Formats: sequence, structure tokens, C-alpha cells
Amino acid sequence: MTIKIAFFDAKPYDKGSFEAVNKEFGFEIKYFKSHLTEDNVSLTQGFDAICIFVNDMVTKTIIETLSRNNVKLIALRCAGYNNVDLKAIWQKIHVVRVPAYSPYAVAEHTLALILGLNRKTHKAYHRTRDGNFAINGLLGFDLNGKTAGIIGTGKIGKITAGILRGFGMRVLLYDKFPDEKYAAASGCTYVPLEELYKESDIISLHCPLTPETHYIINEVSINTMKKGVMIINTGRGKLIDTKALIQGLKSGQIGSAGLDVYEEESEYFFEDFSNSVIEDDVLARLLTFPNVLVTAHQAFFTEEALRNIAETTLTNIKLFFEKNELPNEICYKCDAAACPRKKTGKCF
Repeated sequence: MTIKIAFFDAKPYDKGSFEAVNKEFGFEIKYFKSHLTEDNVSLTQGFDAICIFVNDMVTKTIIETLSRNNVKLIALRCAGYNNVDLKAIWQKIHVVRVPAYSPYAVAEHTLALILGLNRKTHKAYHRTRDGNFAINGLLGFDLNGKTAGIIGTGKIGKITAGILRGFGMRVLLYDKFPDEKYAAASGCTYVPLEELYKESDIISLHCPLTPETHYIINEVSINTMKKGVMIINTGRGKLIDTKALIQGLKSGQIGSAGLDVYEEESEYFFEDFSNSVIEDDVLARLLTFPNVLVTAHQAFFTEEALRNIAETTLTNIKLFFEKNELPNEICYKCDAAACPRKKTGKCF
């Protein structure tokens, strides 16, 4: 039996990478340009699985329709899953994800934001194209000898820390579950969060979004930081209270910010609004700061990452339908002691 997959929010680069990898799998994939919504979920009738991205919202109403349409699997082609109502979908449809596609891509983009903000290469590019070769206003600082704080030491956080150590930086780490063996081997140091805030010249966020980390950068934490701190976020938008960030930028407490994510990005990121007015007043205000560098959730966007995403997603689908295996399944109990996965390998 040929497995039929409905693929939503399909961009040209998605289709290119999945078509190339699907030659090895032979699935029947129907690509839809639009996001998955309550208005078009009826299109999933006749499909065995759907493949979605970060801005496809899987609500209770959508889940009910998917269930009626006998969709058996939702394959997220991303690591995050906050767009899925996991409680509503529990024991109805299995959900799988891509836990990691290229930690190097994200870590390297983090460095690009740091260097761009510090040496103001984005400003210099526009100046020289206009024939302006003055360097006034482009003053940066040596990374060597400065202190970087890494919040979250999964694969991406550790790779970022290693890169910054290569620049001669002192690197402080914070994680709910510290890896002291890694710290000892890498020359980095785990410290309490408050100490990291106070000591760091640059703070980079690489932790998952949880109730504990929601707005981990807020008015209180910003006021404990070193004046002129640089904040980098290539993790999740809601790690930062954007209104507090703006106040910190206005006061000078925050010297600069590099953001690849934004807490209300779902309406804007991955779409073209160059001929429209941005109605989100907070995002529009953020884009006015000369010391803020925003990229469009592109940290993951490398050839290697796209291939890894396609391979893992299609492998997830193959394992489920051919072997009833779900190595990358997620559910609302996955982080709880009661999760059946700990015994069975499957959430239900």
C-alpha cells in the first residue's frame, strides 16, 4: 500500500528537499501551499498522514476532523510542538517530530548575529553600496576576553559555547540539568542564573520553551544584567518578554539584541509582507532600533538541515506504518513520570 501524505505550508525549498529524499521512500505526497486551518482541514480526507510546520495550528476542532478523516499520524517537520494541542489529541492520533536537524546550523547563525551586531556589518553593507565609506558609528569590541552566558546546554548550546571559547571568551553556562563532565572538558563553568545575568557581556538563549523558561528574559532579569549586554535568541520567541526587551533597549540597559525568533511570529515569519504594513505594533517598534538585528527564523536553514528534516520526517512515517514504531513520538505526558513511553516505547 502506498502511504498518502498531505503536506501543508509547502515552500519551494520544502518541496525540493522532500522530493529528493522521497525517491528513497516512494510515498505519495500532495503539497499544499496554505497553512493547515479549520477552513481547509477537510482536504486531509483520504490521506494516511499529514506533515506540518511550526505555524500550522492543530486545535481541538482540527483534531476532530482529522480523526473523522482517519488520519493516523501527524508528522512535524520541526523540533517544537507548541502548535499542537497534545492533550486534545491524546489517544486519537500519534504525533512525531524531528528532535534535531542541524545543531551546527543554529549555533553558527547565533555567531553570525553576534558578529553582525558587534561589528555592524549589516550597516556597513548599506553604507558602502551608497558610496559611503565612513566608519563612524561602526565601533565594535573584541570578543576575546569577554564573557558569554549560554542558557540551555543541549546540543546547540554546547556547540555555541565551543565556538565562543574558540574566540577566547569566558563562557558561563546555565541549565536545569547541568552536564558537569562537559563543563570540565570544555573549560566552561555552570553558574546560577542570576550570576550569569550579572557577569555576561553576551547572553544567548538555547533552552526549550517550558512554563519555567517562559519569559526567562523579563523586566526583573534585564535589570540584573550588565549594562549594555547583548542578548541573542535563536531558541523560542516566548523566552523573551518583548515589551521588556524594548524598554531595556530604550534605557540602554540592553546594548543590542539579535533575534531569529519573536513571540508572536506565527502571522509574519516565513511569509512576505514587503508590500504590506506590519500591524503588530510591538514587532514594528522592534524593527526601528538600529541596534536590533532580526532574522526570519532562518537559523536552521542550511542544505544539510533541510535534508536531515526530510530524512527524519519520512523515516518517522515509514517506521510507524511499516513497523508500528514511534521513536520520535510526543504527547502531553512525555515529560511526566506517568508517560507510558518509559515502559512501552509508545505513548499509547
